[in-house]
Amino acid sequence: MSLETLQSKEQYKQARSEMTQLGIDCADKLSPIEKVQEYLGKLKWVKIGDVRKSWDTLKTIKFIQKEAALDEPILDIGAFGSEILLILHRLNYQILSGVDLNPRIQQMPYSDKIHYTKADFMHTPFGDSSFKVITAISVIEHGFNGKALLAEMSRLLKPGGYFIASFDFWPDKIDTSQKRVFGLDWRIFSKEEVCEFVEEANLMGLKPHGHLNFEVSRPVIRWEGKSYTFGWLVLQKEG
Repeated sequence: MSLETLQSKEQYKQARSEMTQLGIDCADKLSPIEKVQEYLGKLKWVKIGDVRKSWDTLKTIKFIQKEAALDEPILDIGAFGSEILLILHRLNYQILSGVDLNPRIQQMPYSDKIHYTKADFMHTPFGDSSFKVITAISVIEHGFNGKALLAEMSRLLKPGGYFIASFDFWPDKIDTSQKRVFGLDWRIFSKEEVCEFVEEANLMGLKPHGHLNFEVSRPVIRWEGKSYTFGWLVLQKEG
């Protein structure tokens, strides 16, 4: 499948259990006091991971293990607090990079071995055809600019490379126009908007890696007063 959706809480709970069994669970386990500090923005370290994002994180890791060799370069965009590169480091992937606008990006774990850069992921400092895989876990819905994002992903990917993104999704449009998250506009993608994004990607040489399955059962995520689920999408650059 090129597009799949999170169907239930059990899916992300099972994914986290599997990650723990595999020894790749890098998420922080916060005490009640630390949870309050996180809510108030007063944590003194970078909080890594989110249990609700276990399903898409594990799917992404399994896909990379299947499609990318250990010595192929991988980029994670919106990397601040993300588990992706930490897990790949544990799995012995050797050429890992991450970008984020957060100035604390250099405080991420393994920053001596993972190349972290403070940058806008729509205008990165990397050369053309630099990466086999680019990942974006719950990132593109914040400050969304589809044309600029896809142009940069197409530029950065090697021929045959993959762009893997998870994002907030619900088939029907949910209005978030009055919401700002992390100082940016927030979008819960509708089926129509995902189709438009895929059509735009096609024009830039990025094709869906398989079928698109938009089926949902019920809202799984409740956040900022909205109920929705997650989508997971893989696009491949033409070789």
